[in-house]
Formats: sequence, C-alpha cells, structure tokens
Amino acid sequence: MIKNNILFLLHLPPPVHGSSMVGKFIYESKIINKEIKAEYLNLLASKTVYDSGRISLNKIISFINLSFKLFSKLVFNRFDLCYFALSTTGSAFLKDAILVCILKLFRVQILFHLHNKGVKEYSKKSVYNTLYKFVFKNSKVILLSRKLYYDIDEFVNENQVEICANGIPFFYNKINKNEVSSPVRFLFLSNLIESKGVNVLVEACSILERKNINFKLIIVGGEGDISEIEMLNTIKILGLEKKVIYLGKQYGEDKHNILTNSDIFVFPTFYHKECFPLVLLEASAYKLPIISCNEGGITDIVIDGKNGFIVSQKNVEELAQKMQWFINNPDKIISFGQECFNEIQAKFSLEAFEKRIKDILLRSIYK
Repeated sequence: MIKNNILFLLHLPPPVHGSSMVGKFIYESKIINKEIKAEYLNLLASKTVYDSGRISLNKIISFINLSFKLFSKLVFNRFDLCYFALSTTGSAFLKDAILVCILKLFRVQILFHLHNKGVKEYSKKSVYNTLYKFVFKNSKVILLSRKLYYDIDEFVNENQVEICANGIPFFYNKINKNEVSSPVRFLFLSNLIESKGVNVLVEACSILERKNINFKLIIVGGEGDISEIEMLNTIKILGLEKKVIYLGKQYGEDKHNILTNSDIFVFPTFYHKECFPLVLLEASAYKLPIISCNEGGITDIVIDGKNGFIVSQKNVEELAQKMQWFINNPDKIISFGQECFNEIQAKFSLEAFEKRIKDILLRSIYK
C-alpha cells in the first residue's frame, strides 16, 4: 500500500502545555503513523512557559534553522499535505506566517490545527488582517470545538473547517472514588499564570476561611507570570498557610498521587486564548468534578450542574459559593466525578482523537 506523504509542523515538549502534548500524541501515534508516511518538524523554540512570547537571539537562530530545514524538506520531497499547528497571534504568528510563505511557494496544501484563538481580536490591526487573509486562503482548518469558529469566520468558510476535540490516554480506568477526603481537597493544576485564575481561586479560599469552613487547596504548577515567591506571599497575606499548599511542578507518580487524592478540580480561567484545556480531561479521568469558566470549548467538557459548575470569570464570590456547595454536598462530589469520567470515556479518549485526526488528514488530501 502506498502511503500518503504528510509533513507535520507541530509543537513538541518542552515546554509542556496543551498544544505540545497534542503534538506529542500525534508524533507517537501508531494509528496515524501506520497509514501515513510522516516527516516531523518541531515549531517550538521556547524551552519554558515563561519564555513563550519572548524574543531572544537563541529563538531567532532556532527559527532560521527551522526555516532552512523546511526549505530543504520541500526541495527533496513531494508532500501531499502539510499539517501545521499554527499560532494565531503575536510574534509567534508572524514567525509562522513566514513558514506559510515557504509552503505556499512550493504549492503545498495546508491543514491548520488551531490550539489557541485571538484572530478576531488581532484582525482589527491592518497588518494582521492582511496576513490572516494570505495565511488562511485556500487552506483547511481543524478547530477543537464548534464554539471556536466565530474567531476565524471572517477568513475561513465553514465548509473548510473540521472539528476535532482533544483526547487523552486512559491510564486511570482503575481509579476508584468512593470516599471524599476530610477536609475536602481542591486542586489547581496549571502553571502560575494570572489569567488561568489562580489568584482568583486563592481569594475565593479566603472567603471560605473567613466563614471558618474547613478545606484544603493544593496548587501544582511551574512559575509563569506569577513567581513562587509571589504566590507564597499572597497565601501568607491572606492567612491561608494552613489551608493552601503550593507544591510547584509535579511529575509522574507524584502528580498521579496528587490527582488520586484530590476531590474537586478548580480552573477559573479567564485566559482569552483558552480553547480546550487538556488539564480538564486529565482531571475528569481521575473522576474529579470541575469548577471552571465559559471560555473556548470548556463547556463541551464541563456540563453545568451535571459534572461540575461553570462560574463567571473573575467572580470570586460565585467561585467560593460553588466550592462551599461541594463541601456541603459530599455525595455530589462522587456522582459528579463519575459523570466527568463517563463523559470523557465516551468522547475524549486518545484513541478516538487519533482516529479523528487520521480521518481528517486523509479526507483533506482527497477533497
């Protein structure tokens, strides 16, 4: 059988974030690589989340090397399609637009996979508007949720759009959640980025503390625009040292144990580029009910009142109320957590994701 030849321009860790993990899943996928002859190039120049979006000499040199590698591959190979994990805004988009120019010079058909948003906002700037028209012209696009189409509707016809929700591997089928911790343990698992809502969460905890409600909050994640010192200082100022624990980065068995021993996952994000957070799927796999916000495709995962709650962004009081509701209704923690697990098992397994991506790739070639 002759395999289709596809070039993948994707993000591979480090750093670890949603897009790089999806790239890793594709790179390692037996389902995809069995039917496709694949060539891979890593788009990431940043080695940490903190470096993302920052321009440096090393990143410029890395991009020049990447451009030469891409040019070389296109000279010596004929590709049926290029899968491109496109960054949609800022300097990362400008860099990717140069790579798109190279691909279009060789008349390679492009399938963009968007893991972030912001096109609608940036298109108000004339330079970006012109570049978006050029980049998206005659190209197909994969979105993580139908709810994200509004962001690109000015530049991409809906019939050129494919929907493919993220998926995660199921290592957790034997997780058995029959008991709730005493006190109830909330978990925040993300880098310390203000727009992910970690400060909002800590402030909500201070409301619970003033009400003399017993609880624990575990914060796990590396430094972002909030440093470890700033995080610990906030916890101290609010008098939460006995209730809120910051553990920094956690991996492997340590991370597994933290998820296993937590009761509720809280992710009050107001990050405007949030699309389809893998961390919510991971929490669901551990049967943790979720409190989050309506951003991107999050409501495809969290069904308000069934497997968690959707609260208003930056609303500290509402967040505290939902946290208290779970504390007052421990039986719902178990039932909501099981609903989370049922939802992702049915819709968001890694195998289902790999099959969807494979079918989209092949369909895009033959359209």
